[in-house]
Amino acid sequence: MSYDSNYNEYDTFLTDTLGAGFILAVFFITLVLLVIAYVVTALIYFKASKTNGFSDVAYIAWIPIANIYSLFILTAKGHDDLAVRAEAKKNTLIYFGLFIVSLIPLIGLIASLALLVFTFYFVYRLLYRWSGETGKAILYLILSIISGGIAFIIYGLMRMNRPFKAA
Repeated sequence: MSYDSNYNEYDTFLTDTLGAGFILAVFFITLVLLVIAYVVTALIYFKASKTNGFSDVAYIAWIPIANIYSLFILTAKGHDDLAVRAEAKKNTLIYFGLFIVSLIPLIGLIASLALLVFTFYFVYRLLYRWSGETGKAILYLILSIISGGIAFIIYGLMRMNRPFKAA
């Protein structure tokens, strides 16, 4: 009976290849899902902007980094069009300022949390304007967080062609 000390039950090339293939497959599936989510979210912002009187800036929803302005213009408070646009620009600058600060080590953690809360608040505001009720908006926000944004996409697709219920 001979014993081979170099014998390995598992072929390392095969396990390394399968592991790399799995990671690559997960990466590409995630990338495809992110692109689909981006396109659907841009469509929701575009249609909601056109429906609620912001046709002149609706195209911004399709521009990758600038589309956050669409969220802010849909959720801005103001008595007239100029005040709404000024508040949306202010919120966009705050958002990008927090994003840049979040890239700095140590302080970035606090800025990232602030950015997350800031974004969730404005998603809540958009859901509130669509539903017209605080309780429903909080419920939809919690469902959106739990489902990874799927609930927001479903509700947004249902409401994007309807005018806002709340101011």
